[in-house]
Amino acid sequence: MVHHKEDDATGDETNISTQPLSYNPSQAPPVYKVGYPPQKNLTTEFTDTLRETFFHGNPLRQYKDKSGSTKFKMGLQFLFPVFDWGRTYNLSKFKGDLIAGLTIASLCIPQDIGYSKLAYLDPQYGLYSSFIPPLIYAAMGSSRDIAIGPVAVVSLLLGSLLQNEVDHEKNKEEYLRLAFTATFFAGITQAALGFLRLGFLIEFLSHAAIVGFMGGAAITIALQQLKYVLGIRNFTKETDIVSVMESVWRSVHHGWNWQTVVIGFTFLAFLLLAKYIGKKNKKYFWVPAIAPITSVILATLFVYLFRADKHGVQIVNNIKKGINPSSLHKIYFTGPLVAKGFKIGVVCGMIGLTEAVAIGRTFAAVKDYQLDGNKEMVALGTMNIVGSMTSCYIATVNFMAGCRTPVSNVIMSMVVLLTLLVITPLFKYTPNAILGSIIISAVIGLVDYEAAILIWKVDKMDFIACMGAFFGVVFKSVEIGLLIAVSISFAKILLQVTRPRTALLGNLPGTTIYRNTDQYPDARHVPGVVIVRVDSAIYFSNSNYIRERILRWLTDEEEKAKAEGLSRINFLIVEMSPVIDIDTSGIHALEDLNKNLQKRGIQLLLSNPGSAVIEKLHSSKLTEHIGSNHIFLTVADAVRFCSSKSMQEP
Repeated sequence: MVHHKEDDATGDETNISTQPLSYNPSQAPPVYKVGYPPQKNLTTEFTDTLRETFFHGNPLRQYKDKSGSTKFKMGLQFLFPVFDWGRTYNLSKFKGDLIAGLTIASLCIPQDIGYSKLAYLDPQYGLYSSFIPPLIYAAMGSSRDIAIGPVAVVSLLLGSLLQNEVDHEKNKEEYLRLAFTATFFAGITQAALGFLRLGFLIEFLSHAAIVGFMGGAAITIALQQLKYVLGIRNFTKETDIVSVMESVWRSVHHGWNWQTVVIGFTFLAFLLLAKYIGKKNKKYFWVPAIAPITSVILATLFVYLFRADKHGVQIVNNIKKGINPSSLHKIYFTGPLVAKGFKIGVVCGMIGLTEAVAIGRTFAAVKDYQLDGNKEMVALGTMNIVGSMTSCYIATVNFMAGCRTPVSNVIMSMVVLLTLLVITPLFKYTPNAILGSIIISAVIGLVDYEAAILIWKVDKMDFIACMGAFFGVVFKSVEIGLLIAVSISFAKILLQVTRPRTALLGNLPGTTIYRNTDQYPDARHVPGVVIVRVDSAIYFSNSNYIRERILRWLTDEEEKAKAEGLSRINFLIVEMSPVIDIDTSGIHALEDLNKNLQKRGIQLLLSNPGSAVIEKLHSSKLTEHIGSNHIFLTVADAVRFCSSKSMQEP
């Protein structure tokens, strides 16, 4: 028996021939049989499955045949990549990191103050979250191109979920403690997923759903900033677009402050112009980088010099001075709020991971280096655990500003430290309107309409997921939008698993290639033979559907043959190249199919079952019921068999 082709999913494509479908047996090429894989004991099979599921990248291979001291050194470098890249760090790299660190600091400081408002926290907590977490990531993170800090979407989600449990105005201290508790459990979740190598769980939220969710969240965040840009004091706590617009229009005559409107929209136009300049001409990249801090300085000077705060312009007021105080004693480890903090932390942690790993992998691919997603999760989780104990709330990937190494995070962190120690009093007269304008200009880029258009062109089901998440966030809430995104993503998986594709195959004239007759209209049906391809694994969730769908194909072809006066159907070939696995329900479905065909006088033949499939068919003795001489390596071999049988019949 020849085994070297048994796993070739396209084995029927290799023999090109101009012979007709009816072959002279004496001239026919040799027929290769389907090979059986070597038997594995239970322990070996379980170990192989476990390794492929959780350690498919074989992360321990680099430690093989190394001494104990070398293994310890490599393990230390694995946990703390700073010991690896730090050995080759030089002044040239530092210059790039210095520019990048100062750039992202000028961006993050005003944004951190604004993002903390999205989470209904005092401004200093946004700055705290850009001080400690970046230092932890600089030591443990492996991505060279990202900066760490609070982000708009996670801040909005955290604030929305916390507000549902505790009112931030009536119970401010309890709200703050719950925020730290959620941050702690977000870190635990992220680190656990990475340590247990369960990072694949975050991939259940599809790209289309993320595009829709992020776009909807961006619209919601921008709408929330209208209270600052328009100077509205009595603003709705709801986040849906209907409630927000009602609140805006109710305040149009008496609630808007014209000085605030002038400040907000003037600087919003300036920020958008700066982004446009930087996008159109790369050599002016520094223009959008310094625009936010420039806007803050100018707006603060304007309010201070003209005492606009006396005319209804809302200002930041005092930001608490000093470095992060300890918050370990504020985390709930017992009591009824622990479960609530855990639930909020898991949700926010997963969303933060999804965004962070996607961005990190994108840059790693562009700059041609490997990024271990599970290791990134451990780093992100550790920084949030430490952050929760040092008055930080959930931080994740914030900026992508041409960093050379994680040292840029350290530089940014030092600038934030300087701000906390010295500069915070200068933000007293900073108008809330400028912070709202900065946030609006920052989140506009999250509305990726080009990606949505591409999704519509490529996959309509994905587009439904995208729009479902988008409208769920915009018209209801962030939680509902997230729930819709996850639900539609899972629904798509279930639909594809329970209703897999099947195809009717025909022969391409002049070849022994058999292809989908819908895709290749020239493909000819073989007289007396129906060839069906199953494009999925056969499991309990789809086995009955596959059996019924094959029988429906057969019935349709029988009726067609009868109507056209063609020869009756005597053979059914099931092409199993795409069938990567089968379970007991699938085997029972094939048994039932075989029995049904026998009653109708039709012979079942199988083509190219893979190693896992043929092993299970053999163990269940289904190969004996079908007949080992009715299992072929290629569709062409099966058709040749059918032709020879038809020629032998009187």
